[in-house]
Amino acid sequence: MVPHLKEVISAGGELTFNERSLLAIAYSRMVCTRRSSLRTILSIEQKKQPDVNEEHIATTRGYRKKIENELEIVCSDILDLLDGSLIPNAGTVESKAFYYKMKGDYSRYLAEFTLGEKHTAAVSSAYMAYKIATDFVQTEFAATHRLRLSLALNVSVFYYEILNLHDHARHVAKDAFDDAIVELDRLAKEPDDESISTMCILRDNLSLWISPDNGQRGASTQGKLREKLSATC
Repeated sequence: MVPHLKEVISAGGELTFNERSLLAIAYSRMVCTRRSSLRTILSIEQKKQPDVNEEHIATTRGYRKKIENELEIVCSDILDLLDGSLIPNAGTVESKAFYYKMKGDYSRYLAEFTLGEKHTAAVSSAYMAYKIATDFVQTEFAATHRLRLSLALNVSVFYYEILNLHDHARHVAKDAFDDAIVELDRLAKEPDDESISTMCILRDNLSLWISPDNGQRGASTQGKLREKLSATC
């Protein structure tokens, strides 16, 4: 799907809603499986296994590096598309917010495993992109809008997992959830399964993040919760 979408993007102009959705799904599929594999490898490396030989350790480390390299290639590819074509050609507030959210997401994915200057650059890129996207959605969209809710979810995860600003993460998630609750009548009139699903994840994350034993169990559950969204991880 990605090569075909790149042909559409290279033609210039604005992508339609459906084309943007296909783009998000295509890259999400490539990234989600690799992020899941990377979490599995990291959990294996972190376990204390005194009887494991050096060859096994080297093989595991090599596989981790392979996954990280693939992730970096995919993330860099979509980020180049966003900066080079998609964002400059975006003509509506919704498309701009959508693309800046994507930029924040894929920069965050890079920040999860990169080190040094690459990590610093990825964190900065994610922070700025999320900030711009948030400025767009908060002035243009209702609190129950799927893009506004999914953005708040991913921003809160960024603060919690990448920046370790747990109080701020809870604040972002709670504000988004509370604001949407106030406008539940809107969802009753115009049901949106994705918005409802995202609200449920925000609620579950808040419960998880205020739990006194939200250590390793919390990290595992958090990862599963995020995978419920079709267009994000």
